[in-house]
Amino acid sequence: MTYELFYWPGIQGRAEFVRLALEEAGARYLDMAAVPEAQGGGVPAILRVLGPLKLAPRDDPGRLWTHQLELTILDFYVEIFDTHHPLGDGYAYEEQKAEAKRRTRYFLAVRLPKFLGYFERVLELNGSRRPWMVGARLSYADLSMAQVIAGLKYAFPSASARTLRRRPRLRALHQAVFDRPRIARYAASGRRLDFNNEDLFRHYPELDR
Repeated sequence: MTYELFYWPGIQGRAEFVRLALEEAGARYLDMAAVPEAQGGGVPAILRVLGPLKLAPRDDPGRLWTHQLELTILDFYVEIFDTHHPLGDGYAYEEQKAEAKRRTRYFLAVRLPKFLGYFERVLELNGSRRPWMVGARLSYADLSMAQVIAGLKYAFPSASARTLRRRPRLRALHQAVFDRPRIARYAASGRRLDFNNEDLFRHYPELDR
């Protein structure tokens, strides 16, 4: 079976969460680099469908817990986007700089440590010797968490380094995901797009305080 992935060309965007899952699963897919009319259930719904590709537990409680974690990760992702576009994406960043600075100060002081602290606690309570959030095997939620951490490192290199310094389990998860053979090959292949300031994770030095 070959999957077809439709998304904006030139950026990672939300599609990168799905690409990482497909790459890790070794699934065949075509990256169509196009935008269809919105008719799906978004990233969490797509990843739930891809769960049977050995990216989610087999039991119902495990699958639902993985899905719940994915929903929370995507909530986190939206808040990261809102740091540079707090008034909405109908305005350019330059039109909302003052609001972005104010929103980002609150995000870095309150929301970033809250989210990362929650996921660090999830890893601690999982109790596995492996660096994953659900049981002893990697799930699509781990892939998504690693992608968010990579995005934070790009968008807020100074602030994320400070906050992650106290989150060793999240650092280990991020490293373990990008060390996996299929993910490492994908990252080195040139098919994984670089982060850029047309994307959802954006680096503005004036916001990284």
